[in-house]
Amino acid sequence: MVIIGENIHILSKAVSEAINNKDKTFIQDLAKRQAEAGVDYIDLNIGPARKNPEIMAWLVETVQEVVDLPLSLDSTNPKAIEEGLKVAKKRALINSASGKTESKEQTMPLAVKYDAEIIISVLNDQGIPADAEARAESILDAVSYANELGIENERIWVDPIIMPVSVDQKAVREALEFMKMLEEMLPGVKSTVGLSNVSNGTPKELRGILNRTYMVMLDLCGCYSAIADAFDQELMALARGEMSEIKELIRKVMEGEDVDPNSLPPKERDYVKTAKVLWGDVLYSHTWLEL
Repeated sequence: MVIIGENIHILSKAVSEAINNKDKTFIQDLAKRQAEAGVDYIDLNIGPARKNPEIMAWLVETVQEVVDLPLSLDSTNPKAIEEGLKVAKKRALINSASGKTESKEQTMPLAVKYDAEIIISVLNDQGIPADAEARAESILDAVSYANELGIENERIWVDPIIMPVSVDQKAVREALEFMKMLEEMLPGVKSTVGLSNVSNGTPKELRGILNRTYMVMLDLCGCYSAIADAFDQELMALARGEMSEIKELIRKVMEGEDVDPNSLPPKERDYVKTAKVLWGDVLYSHTWLEL
């Protein structure tokens, strides 16, 4: 699976301070470490950047000085994204657009102007669609609009929007069902997810197993990429196709085969129990691994 490193993120206090202080050394170290970990893209998330959209250009140039990887320009502010696009050396990935009217009018045209790739989420003017079918309807409309602008499917990455399992367990399964439909529905498009969203709100020590298990499940459903923690070594190993025995166990859970977690070694047991929660076979609680 293609991994977009998520570790340069404005919500991190250390990253926020480094960006505000224009601390190139800190940002460049993060970028180099993600590249060394094996990511395929580096996400640069600066949030709304309302006061200083120009900071995206500084960030892009800072990272490009030390890393030769394509960049994902992550902001809700189209002005900030455009500042980054102006100085990006490789074809950039716009993160992100959606089916909302404002996004169609302000963000999608940037992909045309700068020959960029673009993430389009299923979000629309009514909010986040509730199930796989509603997500499909929403994304068909948004991608059709993008095609009319001249953005071909091969430059589009679709994001189903991942909900936290602790908040909406059903939506976690619905996103997987949507992913299964995507290739036939929109030939040529890629797909991506904000992987860490699935574990938001869960105990810190449990976030890793949730993220890793869900990434494998997404992969089994045809997902192309994930925006994820580059410094989770086990996650990166799974993304490279290692630990095939784990993937096989998760596949069995998803296909309804009888897998007894208690008959397995501890690591395999935890992955099976977590897959059962994410697939909706077991009700989520903070103690699912202990049950």
